[in-house]
This record gives sequence, structure tokens and C-alpha cells, in this order.
Amino acid sequence: MLKAAYLHIPFCVQICHYCDFNKIFIHQQPVDEYLASMKKEMLNTTSRFKSYEMETIFVGGGTPTSLSENQLNTFLNDVNEVLGNKSVKEFTVEANPEQTTKEKIAVLKDNGVNRLSIGVQAFQSSLLKKLGRTHNREDVYSTVAEAKAAGIHNMSIDLMFGLPGQTMDMFKESVEEALSLDVPHISSYSLQIEKKTVFYNLAQKGKLILPEQELEAAMYEYLIETLDKKGYKQYEISNFAIPGFESKHNLQYWNNNEYFGIGAGAHSYVEGTRRRNAGPLKQYMSLIEEHGFPYIEEHPVPITEKMEEEMFMGLRKQEGVSDQDFIDRYGRSMFEIYKEPIQRMIQKGWLDKHEGRLFLTKDGRPLGNEVFQEFIGVVLD
Repeated sequence: MLKAAYLHIPFCVQICHYCDFNKIFIHQQPVDEYLASMKKEMLNTTSRFKSYEMETIFVGGGTPTSLSENQLNTFLNDVNEVLGNKSVKEFTVEANPEQTTKEKIAVLKDNGVNRLSIGVQAFQSSLLKKLGRTHNREDVYSTVAEAKAAGIHNMSIDLMFGLPGQTMDMFKESVEEALSLDVPHISSYSLQIEKKTVFYNLAQKGKLILPEQELEAAMYEYLIETLDKKGYKQYEISNFAIPGFESKHNLQYWNNNEYFGIGAGAHSYVEGTRRRNAGPLKQYMSLIEEHGFPYIEEHPVPITEKMEEEMFMGLRKQEGVSDQDFIDRYGRSMFEIYKEPIQRMIQKGWLDKHEGRLFLTKDGRPLGNEVFQEFIGVVLD
């Protein structure tokens, strides 16, 4: 049974230089009309696909906290009316520090939001400026303090490494500052240069100077060792949590479970089919009005692709993939289907197996994408 929903708010006050998610500058946009279209999509989706019992809800963007207090309240009311129920265990909203006011935090709390994912990325003003971020370190501290005062203690901090101009000392400082905030979850990702971003255009012109790969690898190693000493367990390649505070919603993805995707540009996975929503606001709202659904792509996932996704999503987790779970889903052992790639990766020291589970080794974690490629395109007997 489907247990998760992702909802996309594409509006931003400022467009970050690295972001390739579906987003749009909020000024003079039809925000209220968009939120009304989202409610229609929620209603139509739950009417069409009835086999669900929501356990996790995640509101991402864009910047959900770019909405006004009234808009945020209306939207969250709609979410609770259509999707919310007593079985929801984790209700997360992404928050930008400079837009997450005390009043908006009260709105979040009043509407059942019990987890914040705070986009910090770095604590140095020079790096934040390069990233196109508009907050400062004081905004981060005040957001965390005000959330705790409101009774929201389950928070995650996002950090980035491998940034232009970032030194090891800078990254160490950011990690130490994040730890000082005493939040139970930290996510940290290396910078990826994506098309249609400011950073991509700069890189094409040779104007984006990034740290050497050795330095980036050293940052990742420092992150793992430092957070482990502080009691944060690395439960996924880029995610660390005090035990019990792992992201229940993201685990739905990594466990290859199905989920609703609501909003412009959102993706969903329901009844064995992946669907992609229209990204541009006008197209999204027109499709909702004319057809009830905003799908521009529908892909029934064949069994071979499901098994591939099971492997490369599951291997992101520290605990890896359970062969028994694989057999229960697909009727065959992963050690039989992927015998050769598994042997190759074990010989290289990038994979290991124990008690029916397959997982990345310490050496394999930084090379995850190379390992995942081994499971794509394997011909089944």
C-alpha cells in the first residue's frame, strides 16, 4: 500500500546558482491559483488511486516558506483535508532560514508539520553569496531556535561541499556550526553542476573554479568521521542521523516504494507506473483544469527496471539490500540475477555481503554511482 506523498512548491524569492529543480521567481506569479490547482490534483489523485494510507508527507521546492502566512496556512489546510490522517508519522517542510519567520513556524506547527528540512549549505557569507543564497548564519540560528521554541525539534540541516572557493577549513567550520545547533539530522551533498543553472553557464565559460577531487574526497571523509564521533549514524550515502531520526520519507524512495507526486514538475510512482507532471505553471494549471491530471509522461515500469531500481536505490542505504526482501518482491535472488556484477564489485572491495544483505563498503561509498551502473542493463536468463 502506498504510504508517501511529495508536494512541490516551485516559488523562490531568489534563484540559487546551482539549483536545477523546477522553480520560478515568485514575484507576480499566480500563487493562489496554483495552490488551488494543487488541491484539485490531490483530490483527483486520491479519488483515482484509492489504495493508500499516508505515513509521510514532504513539501519541497522551490521554497515552500516563500509563501505568505495565509498562503501557507491555506495550502497546509488543503493537504491535511485531502491527505492528512492520524497515520501520518512524519510531515516535513523544506525551509529557507531568511523566510522562515516565527509566524510561519507557528502556522507550520498548527497544521501538524513535525519536521523541518533547512537549506543552510554553508555558514560563510562569501560562499553563500557565490551560491546565490540570501540568508546569513544568524538567520540559521534564529530559525532553529524559534522552531524548537514552537515545539518542532525534528530538524535536518543541509550542507554542501566541493563548492567554488571552499577550503577544508571552511567545510570543517560549517560542520562544527551545524553540530552546535543540536539538530538530529544532517544531509551533506557534493556540488553537482547541472544544466540550465548559473554554475553550468560559468563552467562552460571556464569561470567556475572548483576544489580538486582529492580535496572533495577529504571533505567527505572528514564529514563521516566527525559526525560518527558525535553520534550521527550514516544511514545513507549523504544522510546522517541520531538513531531514531532518520528521514522516514526519503527511506520510502530508497526502499523503492510507491508515492504520490503533486505539483508542477513533480514525479510520482503509483500502481507500477512512473508519471511526470508538467513543469511550467500555466501548462500545469491548464492540464488540471482540462483533464484533471497534469501528466506529460507515463512510464509503466517493467520488472527488469524495478529490480535495477531496487539495487541502486537500496545500495544507497548503509544497511544495503536484503535478499529476502528482493525475493519477496520479485521471486528470485539478487545473488542469482546479478551474480557477475556482484562478484566484480566484491573483488574490487566496493561491495560486501553479510547475512543475506548486500551493501557498499567504506571504499565503495564515494564510488556509489560507478557501482550502481553495474546493475543496469543486465540480461535476465
